[in-house]
Amino acid sequence: MTDTVLRTVVRRETHSPRTVAMLVVVVLLLLVLAYAAVEIILDLAGAQPLLVSPGEALNAVVAVPTALMPAAFIGGGVVLAIVGLIVLVLALKPGRLSRHEMSWGERAVVVDNGVVASALAQHLSNESGIARDDIVVGVAHRSVDVTVRPPVGIPVDEAQLSRIVDEEVTSYKLSPAVRTHLRVQRPDTKES
Repeated sequence: MTDTVLRTVVRRETHSPRTVAMLVVVVLLLLVLAYAAVEIILDLAGAQPLLVSPGEALNAVVAVPTALMPAAFIGGGVVLAIVGLIVLVLALKPGRLSRHEMSWGERAVVVDNGVVASALAQHLSNESGIARDDIVVGVAHRSVDVTVRPPVGIPVDEAQLSRIVDEEVTSYKLSPAVRTHLRVQRPDTKES
């Protein structure tokens, strides 16, 4: 496979399509057009309109500038601008799946964030001697959060743990690159 094909495959596996957002917008537009078509057909047939006849709707639109207060125009404009901005962001911004690409020679490797978190937690447990159940790892798009909860009386060198985590994450060669955050939470030794 060529680099272009691999790039395309990796992008498809790490980004979500905008099919649902597009489908919602298209369905809403089709419903509005269908309603307008029904009203026009009812008007041409001389039947009663469902809500408002096309002539009355057009007259109402023409009379809006004098009928409404400026505050209503501003409010309506703000609502329409927000809806338009949301639709624009959904259309242009790529959706991210909870996956990362790993550099592995000339191969394309896509790994789920849960797999990265589990592997990192297991490696930290093996290297530090802390039980796997006392390590919680969360992997996001640009960060890895590690929380270590050692039992009471077990000394922990935060710098050493941080070095282990940084070296392991670096060895994964994730793209996009992630920052690591290590937090050690000591159990409360005071009894109630």
